Amino acid sequence: MIVVAGEALIDLVPRAAGALADLQPALGGGPYNTAVALGRLGSPTAFCSRVSSDAFGEALLDGLRAAGVDVSSVQRGNEPTTLAVASIGVDGSAAYSFYVEGTADRLFTVPAQLPDTTRAVSFGTCSLALEPGASAYEELLRSAAAQGVFTALDPNIRAGLIPDADAYRARFTSWLPSVSLLKLSEEDAEWLGGTPHDWLPAGPSAVVVTRGGDGLTVFTRDGAEHSVPGEKVDVVDTIGAGDTVNAALLHGLSARDALSPAALAGLSPEGWAGLLRLAARAAAITCSRAGAEPPYAAELGFL
Repeated sequence: MIVVAGEALIDLVPRAAGALADLQPALGGGPYNTAVALGRLGSPTAFCSRVSSDAFGEALLDGLRAAGVDVSSVQRGNEPTTLAVASIGVDGSAAYSFYVEGTADRLFTVPAQLPDTTRAVSFGTCSLALEPGASAYEELLRSAAAQGVFTALDPNIRAGLIPDADAYRARFTSWLPSVSLLKLSEEDAEWLGGTPHDWLPAGPSAVVVTRGGDGLTVFTRDGAEHSVPGEKVDVVDTIGAGDTVNAALLHGLSARDALSPAALAGLSPEGWAGLLRLAARAAAITCSRAGAEPPYAAELGFL
């Protein structure tokens, strides 16, 4: 089982141009999207978070269940659901404003244990920036790694939620010894002020950098680099594209029995090429439709 740890929230997506356009609520949050994408691809998946008992929270859980995701590790709270108001650029790119004060997911606490069949745990996005939950997710990351569980990290930087950029950058660096696979966008890397060559010696077996429509590149501990181009598609919006990449990478690694740091380090160039093509295709499909709507396995056609 792959466990995805992090926030679930509601994206409010404009239906038209302009600041006062009608907003359509959509299920979202980076980790939430990753869990749904994994479920749709057919990987046994569990979601580990804290979700409101309000109507939005119930809708979020229904979305997970519909994708076949185990929600038995989800904590509940009476606080409201986090809201993210999206704005869509002319190129389909998304920017967000967040309403996070006093919301349920910020009060996540470390679970007593993960499911017995856990092979990997994925972390990322707002959950690692907002206290007190951020410290709980950090503790879960460190404890999972210490137990030999494969860990994946996508920082998915939301700068508006980070009050002290330098402190966050230092904290990010402190996570790396506990990370098996680091995935981030070019924009994230620029904001963090480092490169894969800086981060690999600290812990990860591989670093995958996404370059939007230009594709993906993986950097490995042995100094190798492997790239694939992006798949051409008419972009509706990019909401959930990076989260879909996370899911496709984890799903593909699981299918190759490579959810361990040693197996990841030993993946062949051909193995990496196939894995990155899978992620590129999955992300392209997500970008071709409105909102975070990741593909099902049947839409991909290959592993």
